Amino acid sequence: MGAGVRRFDGKVIVVTGGGGGIGSATCKRLAEEGGKLAVFDLNLEAAQKTVAAIREAGGTAEAFSCDIADRAAVDRAVAETEARLGPIDVLVNNAGWDVFLPFVKTAPPQWDKLIAINLVGALNMHHAILPGMAERKRGRIVNVASDAARVGSSGEAVYAAC
Repeated sequence: MGAGVRRFDGKVIVVTGGGGGIGSATCKRLAEEGGKLAVFDLNLEAAQKTVAAIREAGGTAEAFSCDIADRAAVDRAVAETEARLGPIDVLVNNAGWDVFLPFVKTAPPQWDKLIAINLVGALNMHHAILPGMAERKRGRIVNVASDAARVGSSGEAVYAAC
């Protein structure tokens, strides 16, 4: 994973949605910079693939199955992370989900799921991790968001609102 001092050497970093796409790429890059990655994903197999790639490159990572919309699951995954890797220094809220339909063709159960994942999930992660950061007087939180939040997006009304 490279020599010399790296900007995240020894830092414990949680990335939600770390099993796929942007989340996986983020995990790998942060590991290259020396971070100890906690790869959170609803899909444990996807998280394990990201972890395998990080370890193969010489990095440190652990996979955690976590439904960020479920506060009890978040608390369990955070506690497991701290037990295995140490206190959390960085949180990257990356997980998200969407359904592409005109608003009038959506239904309340879809809204509930979108809100639970894209809004409540991030709040759950903040609420579980921020107290430890405040107590240690250090830490960083990065919230990944869509441009749909700023300008809206056709077929993504509830997603954009979250």
